[in-house]
Amino acid sequence: MADETLARAGLYFDELNKIRVLEPAVAQQTAELKEECKEFVDRISEFRQRADHFISVAGTLSESVESEKMRAIGSRNLIKSMSKQREAQQQQLLALIGEKKLELERLRVQHESLLRTEGDQLEFIEQFIMQK
Repeated sequence: MADETLARAGLYFDELNKIRVLEPAVAQQTAELKEECKEFVDRISEFRQRADHFISVAGTLSESVESEKMRAIGSRNLIKSMSKQREAQQQQLLALIGEKKLELERLRVQHESLLRTEGDQLEFIEQFIMQK
């Protein structure tokens, strides 16, 4: 009966016989909620640490990928420029071959002319020797 009178006044005794303002059941629920909140905060903190670590790893990986991408672009550009250099060199060599062919033809014609001149001169020498 004394417990009921105190309960109406909003006072309760706990298991240690201390006077409390909250009902023991409400106090128990409050303690459980407090513990659950602490666990939730701990889990959120752990999640945040893992997320931060993941973001850090992803950032490092992103930098690595970007670096490799730049190297690949540089290599591709180098290959393109080497290809263009080869084409230019090939054009130069073809032009040189054309020039050398023209020079060869000119020298062949000159050689034939010199052979004819030599033949004419040898014939002239033979005729000169025969006349003496």
